[in-house]
Amino acid sequence: MLKLRLTRLGDKKRPSYRLVAMEALSKRDGGAIAYLGNYFPLEDSRVVLKEEEILKFLKNGAQPTRTVKSILVKAGVWAKFEEGKKK
Repeated sequence: MLKLRLTRLGDKKRPSYRLVAMEALSKRDGGAIAYLGNYFPLEDSRVVLKEEEILKFLKNGAQPTRTVKSILVKAGVWAKFEEGKKK
């Protein structure tokens, strides 16, 4: 099963995360299939996303983790996905 989840980057006590698509059973920092964006929690929760690629993975059945889903909701990507599902 394909998951959209976060991998950790950054120094000790200064995290930053990448939003990636990867197999559900792989390690947290294992090999990713695609890099879909960045999340910087210490910089006012700044988020940089590749919306088109994220929507493509969601339409093909990838499941986001709880944290990734909340990031997508705040960025408005989840609403676009739900709207596209209804059509």
